[in-house]
Amino acid sequence: MPTDAPVLPPDNPPVGILDAPFDSALSERYLVYALSTITARSLPDVRDGLKPVHRRLLWAMRLLRLDPSQGYKKCARVVGDVIGKYHPHGDQSVYDAMVRLAQSFALRYPLVDGQGNFGNIDGDNAAAYRYTEARLTQVAIDLMDGLDEDAVSFRPTYNGEEQEPELFPGLFPNLLANGASGIAVGMATSIPPHNAAELLDAAIALVEDPAADPLAFVQGPDFPTGGIVIDPPALIREAYATGRGGFRVRCRWEIEKEKGGGWQIVVTEIPYGVQKGKLIEQIAGLVNDKKLPILADVRDESDAEIRLVLEPRSRTVDPSVLMDGLYRLSDLETRIPLNLNVLDARRTPRVMSLAEALAAWVEHQFVVLRRRTEHRLAKIADRLELVAGYITAFLNLDRVIEIIRTEDEPKPIMMDEFGLTDRQAEAILNMRLRSLRRLEEMELKGEQAKLEKEQASLQLLLGSDQRQRTRLKRDMEKIRDRYGPETPLGKRRTLIEEAAPARDIPLEAMIEREPITVILSQRGWIRALRGHAELASAETMKFKEGDGPAFAFHAQTTDKLLLAAENGRFFTLAADKLPGGRGFGEPVRATIDLDGAIGIVSLSRATRDGKLLVVANDGRGFIVPVGDVLAETRKGKTVMTPRTGAKLAVVRPVSPDHDYVAAVGDNRKMLVFPLAELPELSRGQGAQLQRYRDGGLSDAITFRFVDGLSWPMGGGTGRTRTETDLSPWRAARGAAGRMPPTGFPRDNRFI
Repeated sequence: MPTDAPVLPPDNPPVGILDAPFDSALSERYLVYALSTITARSLPDVRDGLKPVHRRLLWAMRLLRLDPSQGYKKCARVVGDVIGKYHPHGDQSVYDAMVRLAQSFALRYPLVDGQGNFGNIDGDNAAAYRYTEARLTQVAIDLMDGLDEDAVSFRPTYNGEEQEPELFPGLFPNLLANGASGIAVGMATSIPPHNAAELLDAAIALVEDPAADPLAFVQGPDFPTGGIVIDPPALIREAYATGRGGFRVRCRWEIEKEKGGGWQIVVTEIPYGVQKGKLIEQIAGLVNDKKLPILADVRDESDAEIRLVLEPRSRTVDPSVLMDGLYRLSDLETRIPLNLNVLDARRTPRVMSLAEALAAWVEHQFVVLRRRTEHRLAKIADRLELVAGYITAFLNLDRVIEIIRTEDEPKPIMMDEFGLTDRQAEAILNMRLRSLRRLEEMELKGEQAKLEKEQASLQLLLGSDQRQRTRLKRDMEKIRDRYGPETPLGKRRTLIEEAAPARDIPLEAMIEREPITVILSQRGWIRALRGHAELASAETMKFKEGDGPAFAFHAQTTDKLLLAAENGRFFTLAADKLPGGRGFGEPVRATIDLDGAIGIVSLSRATRDGKLLVVANDGRGFIVPVGDVLAETRKGKTVMTPRTGAKLAVVRPVSPDHDYVAAVGDNRKMLVFPLAELPELSRGQGAQLQRYRDGGLSDAITFRFVDGLSWPMGGGTGRTRTETDLSPWRAARGAAGRMPPTGFPRDNRFI
């Protein structure tokens, strides 16, 4: 046999080993896991809004008789019963689920009444379960009402030793009232909480008319932490109609006036699901990083109620502008998703609309009503059978006593002589002697008549859909009164109020506008003096030895400054972040990535809608929009790429009414040509402004041709000279030019 022959599986593989393709075996097993996660762990049931772990927790607490009127018991006892009898998972995960059911800031209607440290809205964890105690709330009692009346089916627990309900039958609309969230395999759910009174009003309307619109009653989410839902009604309606979408939720705040005209903002409610501690850290980070300069400080003055104090930088700050900035940069505005993905009555996961979810819950309540009615009818029938036997025994009491005293087997004789059933005879034999005094014919017949009347009423109820609707409406109205808007628990907490999205805050609004005088020295030291000082005084200001002024101009703290370097890179500086005027300032190269060997060509205010003339010393240049050179990073932005050996020499603003360019070379030849002949680029080398045989460009400027060309006269007189007839120097771009007019500055500079 060749050694490379394929190895075939045996004809009779060992017992317990299945020969199957790996991919199919893996997919089958993963599908089982996925279905288990979806149906038994992550998605709530549309009928009671609970996941199995929550249902088992409440069931175990009910068996421990932890009613609201009873005392508390250790959470460790509850968790032990749950994981030992019903839910074989980790104790910490079960306790975490129990803690959430007790948190008033997590659940709109808490199902567990906790005693001890169950965590807080700051994000602190609950104490260990050996320290905390719990019992059920009235909401949980309402949710489980009917479990003793065969309202729902029971199933064996995981080990077959106990029984647990498949779902809860109560009339509390828990799915939408408390909401749910979970991540399964391949799907997730996210349902925000709503107001129970509104949901019950909508359910009553659906009982009366299955085609009723629930959105006529449900305004929107009602979060336990309050806040404001700012989405327009059309968007809320669309989200509820599809079962998918989201809600923008903002904090609730007010302005507190202070003595002296000052004010501060006090936040009293924060969005649902936001941890207050992390929110304060987030806002404090904005203050420290100066991302919101108009905010000075944030303080937490909360006790039982939330109170976050926001201090503005000055009293001139617009409160709405400050809050718009916080909405955009912090969790004072969040988006709560809606994904109404639930298990329907057939345990199939699907996304429902709000109307479908409410209709499914109402249909479940009809099933519960019929099952409870049938259970009560069975109890009445059993009791009527016993009452009939007691009446027979009363009418023949002496004979019954005689039979019991004289016969060894009285039961069959009593059944034969009086026509009793086995249960009737057994009940008579099991009566205590002291019960004989209660065997009065009038009382027994009165009970019999009362039971028969109730039986007839229940039979009519089962046979009439209209009676069932009337009964269900009456029961829902009772629950609705318990959670009505006039009650502390049922009062709506979240305001539904349409508002525009948070605005993009302009820099002028973020920074207090103040005049400054910017000074950059020849060695690159920059500072900003308060106010608009005389620019001529810059010559007499203090500088380091061997240093002097290079650029000085007036600006505002809200301005952006453009610094151009000889290598063609442009850097953007914020005027409000410049060092103060005391001392010599700070090196500008400490805030930008610019080598000390590279010179600075210009420093000026940036106007976003303006344009610049940029020219290298080899005479090549172009026009560039200011918006294309702004770059608020340390590395700046490359605008001109000079040829080898050349460097950026001129950066001048271009006024909208300028139509000509004047250039002068080191050879003192001047050229004037139309501005339209110069290209407008965002980056590059540009076109040749002037041709040189020796040297290069000395200066260039744009001007209005009809006004002529002006330049300062020497001697420090401050006077200027204007040449209006420029026709001798007017030529096409790229010409050599000719000697300048008489009196042109010897330094070959236009300014």
